[in-house]
Amino acid sequence: MTTQTASTRLLLTRIPDSWAWVRTDILIRLVPFTAVYAIAYRISGGGGGWLGLGVGNVAAQLVFALIAAPVMFAAAAWVQLRLTRRRGALSVPAAAGDAWFQAAFYALNGPIEEAFFRGLMQGGIGHLWGPAVGFAIATPIYVVYHRLGRWPWPDTFATALVGIPFGIAFWLLPGPASLLGVSLAHIGATCGFLGPGPYLLRKMRFI
Repeated sequence: MTTQTASTRLLLTRIPDSWAWVRTDILIRLVPFTAVYAIAYRISGGGGGWLGLGVGNVAAQLVFALIAAPVMFAAAAWVQLRLTRRRGALSVPAAAGDAWFQAAFYALNGPIEEAFFRGLMQGGIGHLWGPAVGFAIATPIYVVYHRLGRWPWPDTFATALVGIPFGIAFWLLPGPASLLGVSLAHIGATCGFLGPGPYLLRKMRFI
């Protein structure tokens, strides 16, 4: 169902609509990402820590997540609002049930993307050629890869607002490299940009 709010066209979605793309996304993207990461972990004998599978410095990871997750949620929702006013259209959960359903998927998606791009790619390249090189190569790849999902270029470039700080955090947070903090923050950012964030923007009549 499509509704019109001021000059913004809203495509309202329900759980069956979301499930239609979630199930495909799991099969063609998340399963392969997980498989490649698992193979790298097995071949490397645990990655020597650079894959980020350990908890690292738990206090530092959790403090980062507790601060970054809500901040990134709010920032991502604000960026989505700006982009929506520019493009004039947005897909929005019609009810809280679909917002929660999408949030559950993003809770799965966030750690898997972080494992692939921050752990395997940034950590692996950093292990071979140094952490700065790993960050410099993995971050733009993470940003541009969203274009494969047919995201508009402005939305694609907006993911740099996630890729850059999360890449730096994975690199510089105290203790051994860990995906814990960046994964939790990634969930917050994605939920702000998609699903729950747009749902709240509509409920608060910003769109």
